[in-house]
This record gives sequence, C-alpha cells and structure tokens, in this order.
Amino acid sequence: MASSSSSSPALSLILIACIFSLTLSPPQALAQSPSAPAPSPSGPANLTGILDKNGQYTSFIRLLTTTQVAKQIENQLNTSTEGLTVFAPTDNAFNNLKAGTINDLSNEQQVQLVLNHVAPKYYSLLSFQSVSNPVRTQGNFAGLNFSSQGNQVNVSTGMVQTPINNALYQQSPLAVYQVDKVLLPPELFEAPAPASSTPAAPNSSSSSNSTTSAKAPSAENSNSGASGKSNMWLGFVVGVGMMCMGFLS
Repeated sequence: MASSSSSSPALSLILIACIFSLTLSPPQALAQSPSAPAPSPSGPANLTGILDKNGQYTSFIRLLTTTQVAKQIENQLNTSTEGLTVFAPTDNAFNNLKAGTINDLSNEQQVQLVLNHVAPKYYSLLSFQSVSNPVRTQGNFAGLNFSSQGNQVNVSTGMVQTPINNALYQQSPLAVYQVDKVLLPPELFEAPAPASSTPAAPNSSSSSNSTTSAKAPSAENSNSGASGKSNMWLGFVVGVGMMCMGFLS
C-alpha cells in the first residue's frame, strides 16, 4: 500500500507536466496559418499589349487603336464563346506596301481592312491544316483561304499569299499569329474589269441589203444622166431645123 501511495503523486506530476508542455508548445500542424487562397484568374488577354511585347507591330497597333477595333476585340473577348484569331502584319509588311495604300482609304475602309485580319473563332495553328475554306473574317469580304505543306501553313486573300510564321499568343479564347504581308482583300484594292467595248459583228443579210440599197441610187442616177443628155441633143437638132425652115421661107 505504501508503494502505491508514493507512486501516485509522481504520476500526477508527470501528467501535469505533459499538459503544461502541450499548452505552451502546440503541435506544428495547429500552429501553421491557413494556406493562401489561389490567385484569381487574370482578365482577358490584351491584344495591343501582346503585340507591343513582341515588338515590330507598331503600324498594326496604330491601326487597331485609331479604328477602335482594339476596343471592339477587347469587348468580344469578354463575351464571345467562340474566341478570336488575329493575324498581325509586321511593320515590314506595311513598309512594303505601295505609298498611300492605307492613307488613301476612308475611315470605314480602314476599319474593314483591319477586320479582315480577325476571324471570329479561336483557331490553333494545327487546325488550319484541316480547316474548311474560305474562313470567314469580321470584314465584309469573301474570307481567307488556308493551305499547308508539311508543317508550313499559308494564308491567302486571293490577292496576296503569305506564310504564318509565328504564334505570338495561343491561349483560348485568343490566338495571335504573325504574317509578313498585309492581308489586302481584292474587293477593296483590285479595280473592276472594264466592260467590253468590241462592237457587235454586223448581220450579213442586213449588210448585203445595205450594199444593194447603196448601189441602186447609183444606177438610177446614171440612167437619168443619160436621158438628160439625149433630150438636150434632141432639142438642139429641133432648134436648128426650125431655123433652117425660117431661112427657106
């Protein structure tokens, strides 16, 4: 009994020490602060920011801004379920244009030209190898045609053709691809074919009739001339005869 009573205070002291230790030093798992929340998803892709970051797209950025197409694309990226694909001509592409090609266009024509570089759907670079032509753009034109040879994809307006050399941005809902030529639509830049000015071939029967009609007056004039000469000689002879008869009488 003595042994049991002497060990009891010792056990109590050990339990108290353990409890005290736990209150002063909580487990590491409990001491950790809750994990930080995941960052909220970023806003829609900024087209002009993407172009500016990649350089050599100053002319296209200026057109996007002055025509307000950049703002239109931003709004569409917030609402579109199909996404957008933009073909971005380099500064060299604009520099290679004939002088006045862009500046001679009206404001509305410049808007349509820029929209001809925007497809109202997200296309990966690989999808152009099997896409159905023509691919509609947001411009009021016939659309773009795509062809491929191996891994090389070419885009054509029917007036110009150029390879797609680089994917500047390719994350749905926006894809941006570099092109080395401005995608000029023929409806805007090619002059309509002049109307044919070749006269119709004359009808053979009417030609024959005209020839006959033209010849008929000539024969009539010839007959009337001969008749006039005969009458003149007859009058002369009669006159001479009457003079002779006068002298005789």
